[in-house]
Amino acid sequence: MQTKRINFANYSSFKIGQTEEVFLLEDDFTSLQAYYLIGSCNNTLIGTQPPPLMMLSKKYDYIKIENNLLKIGGATPSGKIASFCKKHNIANFEFVSHLPGKLGGLVFMNAGLKEYEIFNHLYAIQTPSGAYKKENILYGYRFTNIKEAILEASFYLEKGFSPEKVTMFQKMRANQPATPSAGSCFKNPEGDYAGRLIEAVGLKGVLRGAMCFSEEHANFLVNNGGGTFEDAVFLIQEAQKRVYEKFKIWLECEIVVLDERFMGEESPLIRRKN
Repeated sequence: MQTKRINFANYSSFKIGQTEEVFLLEDDFTSLQAYYLIGSCNNTLIGTQPPPLMMLSKKYDYIKIENNLLKIGGATPSGKIASFCKKHNIANFEFVSHLPGKLGGLVFMNAGLKEYEIFNHLYAIQTPSGAYKKENILYGYRFTNIKEAILEASFYLEKGFSPEKVTMFQKMRANQPATPSAGSCFKNPEGDYAGRLIEAVGLKGVLRGAMCFSEEHANFLVNNGGGTFEDAVFLIQEAQKRVYEKFKIWLECEIVVLDERFMGEESPLIRRKN
């Protein structure tokens, strides 16, 4: 099996992590259970003790039109998808240029901007165990029950790329910081906003080392340069603790934390294993 050495301090959007050997997935699916599948790490915090890691090879970086469906490989970057749809006048994907990542990750977490979600026009996905239509997948706000690698996703094809929507999505993203982060740190609880809650408990702009919840948008945990995994986890846990104590609301992480000390539990709380 081929591998690739990745320095996550450069590769991940958080700019946190060390160099790790990452296995490349092509056609041999027999050992998948032994690895954690990653994409471009735009919503991922890599710890100092990550599990064995794997990513899709370039074989799964493609876009094609077949049988009136748009078929996209799981390793295809969001920017490439947006450019293809603009060039070929394809509707409903204008928002993906503002969602950094690869297709597999976007589908896995049902990524989107407000009501514009990747599942809105999904037809089916292809995994190592077979194909699954949208109606056979459980999904919701930033959630799916997909437990396998997404090798390909197919979408209903509709013409009519909209420059107006591109402008609208740019405005929606205008308040988000450019400082390295993993996007929204927590999911918005029903009827409220994680950023408002973090600000209300006094954590907006508070530094822990080089990490803080951004002054521009309190739900963005940002790295001001040289931030560490330990400081990031401290702030995540501190926000969960303070918000729960004051509002009895549990903030569920939207970012993925990859460190064996903080994995293997269904609870949205990041904590060490017992």
